[in-house]
Parts: sequence; structure tokens; C-alpha cells
Amino acid sequence: TLLSSLGLGTTLTFASSHWLLAWMGLEINTLAIIPLMAQHHHPRAVEATTKYFLTQATAAAMILFASTTNAWITGVWDMNSLSNPIASTMIIAALALKIGLAPMHFWMPEVLQGLDLLTGLVLSTWQKLAPLALIIQTAQSIDPLLLTALGLMSTLIGGWGGLNQTQLRKILAYSSIAHMGWMIIVLQYAPQLTLLALLTYIFMTSAAFLTLKTSSATKIGTLATVWSKSPILMTTTALVLLSLGGLPPLTGFMPKWLILQELAKQSLPLVATIMALAALLSLYFYLRLCYAMTLTISPNTTASTTPWRVRTTQAPFPLALATVMALGLLPVT
Repeated sequence: TLLSSLGLGTTLTFASSHWLLAWMGLEINTLAIIPLMAQHHHPRAVEATTKYFLTQATAAAMILFASTTNAWITGVWDMNSLSNPIASTMIIAALALKIGLAPMHFWMPEVLQGLDLLTGLVLSTWQKLAPLALIIQTAQSIDPLLLTALGLMSTLIGGWGGLNQTQLRKILAYSSIAHMGWMIIVLQYAPQLTLLALLTYIFMTSAAFLTLKTSSATKIGTLATVWSKSPILMTTTALVLLSLGGLPPLTGFMPKWLILQELAKQSLPLVATIMALAALLSLYFYLRLCYAMTLTISPNTTASTTPWRVRTTQAPFPLALATVMALGLLPVT
């Protein structure tokens, strides 16, 4: 029931051109994922669920308020007629809060850290789709300066925040914030590049989360002990992380390359330069993970508990598919 409601909420938002229907889809989506987040009854999971619920409810209320304001002034509930600047600014603020764009990103690492890996995967991929669909539909009526500021801030904060982390879920949360920034920055110039970046982001994040699920690792220290157990998996994981960082010849290079090219074409060289330098910040912590995984021999006395060498019950196909997509799609360009 919960998973089908999760799908239904997002689909409702996709299909809607009326603000109330879109709001309802977002609300169904939030209410469906909340029991999934709290299903382990761990205090941290419950705390993360509470934080998530409060942010999403705030954002939904803001969307409702802004669309009502817009309908009150213009007389239409249609999404394409966001003619009122106050309403459009409030809408983009609420949607940025929903997907965790900086400066509304503070809930994202905290919430992701409290969840188990599969729910975290749903949160960082599927839950981004509906708000992003709304952002793409309303992008043309939003002040370009505001979108550029949101995008730049997100990439910078997503790079800076992750430098200090040792918890893998928090690192992936900051990487998600940075990727969202890349999507938002190019939105008004080439929306198809936003969709391309979203698609590659989903493949790479799925590969990363499923790998961590297979090796049940949540800290960098645990990663150092995994390579002796499954060396090939660790090799592909290192490549997936470099793909997240955006190194050629991996898939992750494709959206960054095309977005920088588009920004240069729109004569925004300064923005493109800042984005490229912010990508270096993210690359640093991916490289640190790669270093811990593949270039260090784990110490004999680890502070972290060594996971049991048990056969994993996870289906290998989704991980294989996501890994192949995250490593080999660059020739598509």
C-alpha cells in the first residue's frame, strides 16, 4: 500500500496542471514515505522521520499558500500562469525546501543519516522527481538571478559540507545537494540538460547506495575492510564514485560537460567557472572515499565492527544495471 501510494503521489504531480492536484500529489507522497522511514523503530529513524515530516509539511503549506495567492490575484489555478512575482518566489522557495537545495538544505544530511540505505535511496532519487517536475514547469516565470543563486549556493555548499564527513550517508546527502545545484543552474537555458543530469544522478546514486547496501557499510572505516571480501565490487564502486565526481570517461562527466558548455554558450563564463571549481570540492571527498577503499590496507584493529562475511540476500541485478549505467553511458553524448 505504501509503495503504491508513493508511486501514485509522484504520478499525480506529474500529471497535474492544476496547483491543488500537484499539492495533493506531493502530500500523498510525503505521507506514504513516512511509515517507510520509521519502520525500524530506531530512535534515530524516528527523529529523522519527524524532521522530514516537518520540512515537507512546511513546504507543502507554502506551495498551497502561494498557489492560492496566485489564483486570488490572477483568477487561474493553472501552473503555467504564475504571473505574480511574490507567488512564484514563494513556490520556488517551497520546492527548493522539498528537494533540499541550499540554503534550505539543512534537513537533508540529518534525515538521510537516520535512515537505512534502501529508504535513503528512495529519498534521494524518487522523492526528488515530483518537486523537480514542478520546478521545471514553473521555471520560466521565476527570476533567473534567484535560480542561479540557488544553483551556485547548492554546488558550493554540497562540496564544502561533504569535506568534513566520515558517515557515508551524509556524504551522499551533500553530493545530492551539489547535483541538485547543477540541475537548477541550467534550468532556464536548457531544461533537457536538467533532465539528463537528473537521470545520470539517479543511476550513479542508485549504484552507490546499492553497493553500500551489499557491503552494509555506513562509515568510511568500514569501507576499508570490504575490499578483501569483494575486490571486484570495490573496483566498480571506486569507479562509480569517480563518476559521481564527474571524471571522464565515465557517465558523470556527461551532464557536467554539457551544462558548462551551455553556460558558456549563454555568455555566463563566471558562473561556469564557479561551477567547475565547486565540482572540485565534491571530487575531493569522492577521491577520499576511493582512497580509503582501494589504496589502503585496513588496519588489524579497526574501531568499527567488522561486518560478518555472510552471503547477501540482495538481488544482484539492480546493482549491476545501475553500475553499468553509471560507468558506461558517456558515448551516448
